[in-house]
Amino acid sequence: MRPNVIVFFTDQQRGDTVGPFTPTLDRMARRGTQAEVAITPQPVCAPARAALQTGRYPTTTGVHRNGIPLPTAERTLAHHFGEAGYATGYIGKWHLGGQEPVPADRRGGYRSWLAANGLEHTSDAYRTIVYDEADDPVLLPGYRSDALVDAAVRFVADHHREPFYLFVSFLEPHHQNQVDSYPAPDGYEERYAGRWMPPDLATLGGTAHRHAGGYLGQVKRLDEGLGRLLDALRSMDLLDDTIVAYTSDHGNHFKTRNGEYKRSCHDASLRVPLALRGPGFDGGGTIARPVSTIDLPPTLLEAAGLPVPAEMQGRSFLPLVRDARADWPEEVFFQVSESEVGRGIRTSRWKYYAVAEDAHPWHDAAAPRYREQALYDLAGDPHELSNLVGLRSHREQAALLRERLARRIVEAGEAEPVIEPAPEHDPGGQLMTDPAVRLRGPAPARFGHQPPKTA
Repeated sequence: MRPNVIVFFTDQQRGDTVGPFTPTLDRMARRGTQAEVAITPQPVCAPARAALQTGRYPTTTGVHRNGIPLPTAERTLAHHFGEAGYATGYIGKWHLGGQEPVPADRRGGYRSWLAANGLEHTSDAYRTIVYDEADDPVLLPGYRSDALVDAAVRFVADHHREPFYLFVSFLEPHHQNQVDSYPAPDGYEERYAGRWMPPDLATLGGTAHRHAGGYLGQVKRLDEGLGRLLDALRSMDLLDDTIVAYTSDHGNHFKTRNGEYKRSCHDASLRVPLALRGPGFDGGGTIARPVSTIDLPPTLLEAAGLPVPAEMQGRSFLPLVRDARADWPEEVFFQVSESEVGRGIRTSRWKYYAVAEDAHPWHDAAAPRYREQALYDLAGDPHELSNLVGLRSHREQAALLRERLARRIVEAGEAEPVIEPAPEHDPGGQLMTDPAVRLRGPAPARFGHQPPKTA
C-alpha cells in the first residue's frame, strides 16, 4: 500500500525558528527526520515554489523571478502522483499562475483546488478568500492559517479511502504587504515580543525589534495547526500511513541585508525548516549534511515507491536517511534574483557567492560573468557577520570554492561562466563587517510578491 503524502508549506520562515516556538514540529522532527541545514534554491517566492513543484531549478523552468507563471508544459508532483492513482489537492497560496483566479491550465495538474495566486492580496489575517475549481470565491472562516488547516482536514476526510497527495500552502509567517506588518492571532504578538533575537538581527538592526513578536506569533499558530492536522490523521487511523513534510520557500532577514526581507545570499534568507515523518522517515534522525528543498520532490516520489523522472535536477535524500555516509554532494547550489543576479554554494562550513555586476536583476535570468562578493567561514561565523572575500589568507579556499561553483552552475543547465576573484587585500584593508547587499533593479514596490503590471 502506497503512503499518503502531505506537504505543510509555510512562507518566509527562518530555519532557526524550529525549537522553543514550534514544539509540535520539534516532536515531529525528533520522531522522524530533520534536515539540519536545508537551503532553498532561490530566496524569493515564485522561483522557490516552482522548484519545489517540479524538482527543477528556476532558470530551467523559466520562473527565475516573481511574476512569471509556471509553464503549462512543466510536470509537477501533482502530475506524477495523479498518474499513479493519487487524489491530488492544493490549498492556499500558489503564486505560479500569473492571474487571479488561477486558470485551470495554470494549476500545475492539481485536481482539487482551493487556492489564490496571491493569498496576501485576496485575504488578511481574519478574512481568507480563496477560489475553488469553478473559479468561485470561497470565504474560509477563522484566522488565516487555521482556516487553511480546516480545509486540509476536510480534504483528508473526503479522500481517506484512497491514496492522496495534498499540498497545503500558508502565507504565514509572511508579512501583510499593504501594511508591512506580521498580523498574528489576537494575543500572540504580545506573548512573543522581546523573546527572540538571533545575533545577525541583533547586530545588523533591521525591523526585527518591531516585527519579531508578530512573526513568532504566526509561527506558533502554524505549529498548533500542524498539531491539529496530525491529530486529524490519527483520528482517522491514517497517521502511520501518511508522509508529512514541513518546509518553507525561503527565510527572512528583516531588512538587514537589503531593503526588504529576502533575496540575499545569507542563511537568514536561504535556510528553512525541513522535517518529515511517516513511512521511510520515522526514526531517521538528523541529516547533518546540507540539502536543498529542490531535493524534496524526488525524495517524496521515491518514498512513495514512484519513479523519479530523469528531468528532475533535485536528488532524493532518502539514502542519507538510511545511511549518513551515503554518497552526497558536499555543497548545495543556489541562485539569487530580483535584488541582483547571483550564484552561490553552501557547504557544511563555507558560503561562497558571486554576483553578475552588469546583469539586470529583474530581466536577466543568468549571466556569462560573475565576480566574487561573499565568503563566510560558518564554523566560526555562523551568522555571517564577517565577510572574508578577497582576503589573501583565504585565496586558496576561495579558488577551490570558485571552481566548485562554476561546476554547479553548469550542472544546473546554465552556460559555463567566468567567475572573477575579488581584489585581494589583507585584514584591515576593508571594513570586515558585512555590508548590506546592494539593492538594484526593480523598485521596492515590486518586492513583497507584488503581481506583475499588465500592459
